[in-house]
Amino acid sequence: MGRNRLEVRGGTLSVVGGKGVGRELVVGAEKRVIGRNEQCDLMLDDKKVSAVHCEVVATERGVLVRDLGSRNGTFLGDVRIVEVFLTGRAIVRCGECELSFTPATPEAVDLPDFDGFGPLVGTSAAMRPIFDKLRKAAATDLTVLVLGETGTGKELVAQALHEASPRAKKPFVIVDCGSIPASLAESVLFGHERGAFTGAVDKRISPFVEADGGTVFLDELGELPLDVQPKLLRALAEQRIKPVGSNTYRSVNVRVIAATRRDLVREVNAGGFRSDLYFRVAQVRVEVPPMRQRTEDIPAIVRKMVAELGKPGDFERITHESIERLMRHDWPGNVRELRNVVAVAIAFNPEGPIDLAQHLHFLSVPAETHPIASRTFQDAKKDVLHRFEREYFTALHAETSGNVSEMGRRAAMERAHVRSYLRRHGLIDATRGRDDD
Repeated sequence: MGRNRLEVRGGTLSVVGGKGVGRELVVGAEKRVIGRNEQCDLMLDDKKVSAVHCEVVATERGVLVRDLGSRNGTFLGDVRIVEVFLTGRAIVRCGECELSFTPATPEAVDLPDFDGFGPLVGTSAAMRPIFDKLRKAAATDLTVLVLGETGTGKELVAQALHEASPRAKKPFVIVDCGSIPASLAESVLFGHERGAFTGAVDKRISPFVEADGGTVFLDELGELPLDVQPKLLRALAEQRIKPVGSNTYRSVNVRVIAATRRDLVREVNAGGFRSDLYFRVAQVRVEVPPMRQRTEDIPAIVRKMVAELGKPGDFERITHESIERLMRHDWPGNVRELRNVVAVAIAFNPEGPIDLAQHLHFLSVPAETHPIASRTFQDAKKDVLHRFEREYFTALHAETSGNVSEMGRRAAMERAHVRSYLRRHGLIDATRGRDDD
């Protein structure tokens, strides 16, 4: 098959036992969810079925059924499963409901012919459907939920959506839900009046007001306290907010994009996130795959990063062997790790060939420079950690032009801790109490 087509093996799930007998769900290349919530693609009105019980999707290997942390489990026959591929006829059980699976003839699905979206690049089968979905979503006001591991570029996706939307000329306001103290969450989201509570010496404007006409990006939405979630749901549904200490609602005109590294569906089933808010923010759901699932995109990503961080011609100095080694790395830090590697490599190699791979974190240390076998475990570990710290904070310092506040936000660390690492590796003057933010 050509690179523009992907053969998937789907099928049909039919309810044959329990409530809802006769209902069917055709499983294709788009993920579908099964559960008790009425907004699920297949709703099962059974108290033993969780709000969002499991998900199904057609893949090259068959229909993938994945339990989503349901309370009573998903079963294939008598076996409770976490995830399983269905390739032939089978009975799947959720609560008291039995679902009969009938496989369909393998189908060749056309992959969208997109190699990027805004600053995002890639030609892998994992990314091209995502670029197509983002392109379509950008033109709408639908709420988008961006999911993915730390470092996959969720904020970049959100910004790209905003810049490709009709709201591009209006503000793009970021709210980091992960850094908000629980007691101040409502105030940070919706603002407050002066004197609304102890310590409210000034009026605070809501980011929904600041972004009027534009986009609010709720980063790490999964960290939002449970008691504030219904108020956010109401704000999204009614497009109006009420500041803390005020009796008056204010209309707002914003598009909301949210992101989280958490599995929100599992949080719903565990009682940590409201199912109604989940479905409201996930009108469009975009899952950004980790780097290890899209290594064929690395050359294109590196080329773009070098163009942003280096000088003309720098990409041609990168050795072919270096790129091949990058494609064999498992990238626990995802795109953020790759960007750090590129930034450090360019900074340390102003001329001559560039071997990006030598700056990978936690790779085996070359025997000729650090003979690990002849050293204690603690000494070897200390050296590797020191090298990682130096390269990480050197790249972070370069990318943020030394802005400690921004470094703290990206590293998810307090500024005081960031400064201690910068001093330790000679990136700021150790004699200074503070450096300019």
